[in-house]
Amino acid sequence: MRTHYCAEVNEEHIGQEVTVAGWVSSRRDHGGLIFIDLRDKDQVIQLVCDPADNVDAHKIAEEVRDQFVLVATGKMRARGEGLENPKLKTGKVEMVVDKLVIENRSKPMPFELNDEKVNEEIKLKYRYLELRTQKSYDIFKLRSKATIATRNVLDELGFLEVETPIITKSTPEGARDYLVPSRVHGGEFYALPQSPQLFKQLLMVGGFDKYFQIAKCFRDEDLRADRQPEFTQIDVEMSFCDQEDVIAVAEKLLHDVFTKCGFDVPSKFNRMTHSEAMEKYGSDKPDMRYDLQMVDVIDIFERCDNEIFSGIAKTPKKNRIKALKVPKGDEIFSKRQMKGFEEYVRKFGASGLGYFQMKEDGLKGPLTKFFTEDDIQAIIDRCELEVGDAVFFGAGDKKLVLDYMGRFRIYLAELMEIIPKDTFEFLWVMDFPMFEVEEGKVKALHHPFTQPKSLDYEDIEDIESIAYDIVLNGTELGGGSIRIHKEEMQAEIFKLLGIDEEEAQDKFGFLLEALKFGAPPHGGFALGLDRLIMIMTGSSSIREVIAFPKTQKAQCLLTQAPSEVDAEQLKELSLRIRQQAPTA
Repeated sequence: MRTHYCAEVNEEHIGQEVTVAGWVSSRRDHGGLIFIDLRDKDQVIQLVCDPADNVDAHKIAEEVRDQFVLVATGKMRARGEGLENPKLKTGKVEMVVDKLVIENRSKPMPFELNDEKVNEEIKLKYRYLELRTQKSYDIFKLRSKATIATRNVLDELGFLEVETPIITKSTPEGARDYLVPSRVHGGEFYALPQSPQLFKQLLMVGGFDKYFQIAKCFRDEDLRADRQPEFTQIDVEMSFCDQEDVIAVAEKLLHDVFTKCGFDVPSKFNRMTHSEAMEKYGSDKPDMRYDLQMVDVIDIFERCDNEIFSGIAKTPKKNRIKALKVPKGDEIFSKRQMKGFEEYVRKFGASGLGYFQMKEDGLKGPLTKFFTEDDIQAIIDRCELEVGDAVFFGAGDKKLVLDYMGRFRIYLAELMEIIPKDTFEFLWVMDFPMFEVEEGKVKALHHPFTQPKSLDYEDIEDIESIAYDIVLNGTELGGGSIRIHKEEMQAEIFKLLGIDEEEAQDKFGFLLEALKFGAPPHGGFALGLDRLIMIMTGSSSIREVIAFPKTQKAQCLLTQAPSEVDAEQLKELSLRIRQQAPTA
């Protein structure tokens, strides 16, 4: 129906007849002359309908309204002097229309396409209309380029693309499964995969050596800006490798994908242990685009005259006292603001927040009276304070302090607007703890198939794993580990997690059996494709980079899913809806 896409037309086509097709972006009637901006997949061209040139085309143009679907044929000419549009690739030319066909009409739009203030629920209900915007097209054009680059890089490295099952067995991997009832096996269920983890390990047992997949994954969990119930990840696994081999593949993949998409990033990324990340930044995914490091001052506070602080400092393994220096903070923040920061950290469980200000005549603040001059100097030296700086202190339980001081660090950076834009800072966070204990229950911090460095320990939370996360601008982009490849070790990890032999056989028997048949050493990683594109495009939400996303309540407003099904379908699945009793 067309001879050219709009973006292909330029000065070389002046005097030539061209046919283009697309949607009406805008229409302007200048008292005889009608101008139409016609947009196809990624560009706009100006059509001129002049009754002096073609009466029939002009008559049809009088009927045209925004978002009508048109096919237009005409000769290209240069725009008049001073009428060029430098913002458009086609801004130096326009088409004088000889033939205009309305292929379809559009009812009035429910919202202005480029209006950023439109309610998001309206946009999601009419998602296909928002996809017509240049912004949306550019996002998915880049996403396609990144996906193709991923396949090309991994293919060059000798990886095979293998598809793993979408309906499979429910296995606990940290989040809730989406369950699928079986019609053939009444009362039994499949689950949608949270990841291809076990299948890609089985591919290594099968001798495939190098696998990858652009995998759809599903998690029935509470949603946030960077989460969706279904998401896409770049999934990679390889055999006869160590941690360095896996990291080398991941770094090459990310470097090449970013380069193909027009971004300049380093080929090697910085590294930090999990312990260092938590102690310095209060996060296992620190944003390295700005500094604001926390400093440990628990030894200095142990000597102070304040019983609360000195009491906390007496158990340095269990507790922390952290200082967070803000350069020129005394000049930026008022005393009222500094006191108000205490209310912010209280939202995350803090009992308080202390602060000092570095003045010309020394360190000032409500806490200085509890310290000797030598200890005040020790704080100045430890925190490297200069005149005009402010320093904040959090004290208490280790996990609690690291959490709220880490959040406070981010809050201050955003408040001071010191986070640089259009910058990509990658970081490997290494040596994650193998386990964490919550309410007396041992849980795997990554997943239970991760290789521990050693099982020689006094405190189970001190066991480190051969696990690594890749962090980009404070967002966990993905991660991986070297896997357990021996059945005895896997069985022992299940025991430490409180999974007895019967449960292990029920849920993971197929894996334990496979490990008995000569499983090779293997490891891999997964990268969140949606998060990757979100950061690349500077999008504020992951929903912007998914073609048809769900709301934060996991609803599709476009199709009205989830929805009820009829009684016959439920009967076939051996299911019955139980009505909940009304609440008082």
